[in-house]
Amino acid sequence: MPDFVVPAAFDAAEPAPVVAVRFFLDADADPGLLPRLLAPFARRDLTPDRMWSHRNGGTMHVEIALDAMPLPELHLVEGNLRQVVGLHRLSRTDGAVLSRAA
Repeated sequence: MPDFVVPAAFDAAEPAPVVAVRFFLDADADPGLLPRLLAPFARRDLTPDRMWSHRNGGTMHVEIALDAMPLPELHLVEGNLRQVVGLHRLSRTDGAVLSRAA
């Protein structure tokens, strides 16, 4: 049986690089929307640094920002956000990728 090798990108001994990220979302205004948007972060033990929202008629505009999001989690969280019921639009801005100090 071949030995299993852990790729360097997933080596637990080395901290994952982090990136500053902001998600901008437009979705149907619904009482359960905000908890559904925070769930992908909570499942990965991530706490947003900032969250802002306002309602404009039947649409809720939301911004969620993290100053140091682990790079391997970025696409997973974005994929989960894209699956939220009632989502109309999702865009993202990224800052520079930084190495996390051990």
